[in-house]
Amino acid sequence: MITLKGMTWDHPRGFDPMIATSNEFNILNSGNVSINWDKRSLQAFADRPIEEMTSEYDLIVIDYPHVGEVAAKNLLAQFDIPSYEGKLSKLKSESVGRSFESYRVDDHQWALPIDAATQVAAYRKDLIGSLPKNWNDLIDLAKQSKVLWPLKPVHAMSSFYSIYNNIGETFNPLNRNFVLKDQSIKTLKMIKSIADLLPKQCFSMDPIDTAESMSENNHEVYCPYLYGFSNYSRQSFKANILFYTNVLDLSGKGPAGTHLGGTGIAVSSQSKHKNYAMDYAYWIASSECQKKTYYENGGQPGNAIAWEDQKINNETNNFFSNTRQTLEDAWVRPKHNGYMNFQDEGGNIINEYLQNSGDEEKIYEKLKSEYKQSFKDEQ
Repeated sequence: MITLKGMTWDHPRGFDPMIATSNEFNILNSGNVSINWDKRSLQAFADRPIEEMTSEYDLIVIDYPHVGEVAAKNLLAQFDIPSYEGKLSKLKSESVGRSFESYRVDDHQWALPIDAATQVAAYRKDLIGSLPKNWNDLIDLAKQSKVLWPLKPVHAMSSFYSIYNNIGETFNPLNRNFVLKDQSIKTLKMIKSIADLLPKQCFSMDPIDTAESMSENNHEVYCPYLYGFSNYSRQSFKANILFYTNVLDLSGKGPAGTHLGGTGIAVSSQSKHKNYAMDYAYWIASSECQKKTYYENGGQPGNAIAWEDQKINNETNNFFSNTRQTLEDAWVRPKHNGYMNFQDEGGNIINEYLQNSGDEEKIYEKLKSEYKQSFKDEQ
């Protein structure tokens, strides 16, 4: 019996499909391959050095900004090897939006997308009436205390990018001078105009907190930017169904530029059973697994064939078809070694500004300085 260890995140969307697919993979391998999964909260997952996880686990579910660090330190196995060339090409063609390429650094594929997500909008269809069509509509809804928006530091940073990219020039992550000053100041002021009208708990909420609250109570009916969770669109998952849709078009270019998220499956370079781990990773990312076992056990697929499946859309109140445009036009955040520290620091700067006010020009200069600092280990 071959036994592999895996690490994933602790929401049902992150844990349940890993258990189910591992059990099926074991059956497909005549009961000879067992995979034991541990789980951690999203925050604990982000806080633990990836070196520790790659030394302990064969399989790791990761967020793509980590790939710059793992590429620099050779912590993960590369998926682009000759024996898997055909399968890799097929997965690339079946990727939703830029999910596949987001795990590629230095001309190597460090993970395979198994879960695709970006910031979208969520609402209670039974309570809202009509959806906001522009920023002024959103302000009006917030004045009625009907808006919830997760602005915990890391998500405040995500929303900053999503709005910045949509109102003007899209940020090129390779530009070490960071984003444009005037466009940044406008973005900060726009978020602040809503933040001043939000419940105080928003500044410590993440998308899961937000989805939980909106699906369990009847107070807030709309969220403009949060990572989509298809679980909350499924019948009987919570007391009330949460519907998801594309984000607002703020400049005439559609719902473009939101902060791409999702997760990928990676294999530790230290694994003693790389072939089995690789086989599992390729299988769980395949359309065959994604549209059946993975989805049926609470997963949010990263494969386009699953996103287009009519049965899946019927069962999720069209979560996938209603947010597809936003995902296809989503923005891939920086992946250089050092970015994760900036994401934390930048999020803290924006979160503090939203709670306590401040000079937007000074906030911009702080962000710019921190971003430049994040490249200190780059040549």
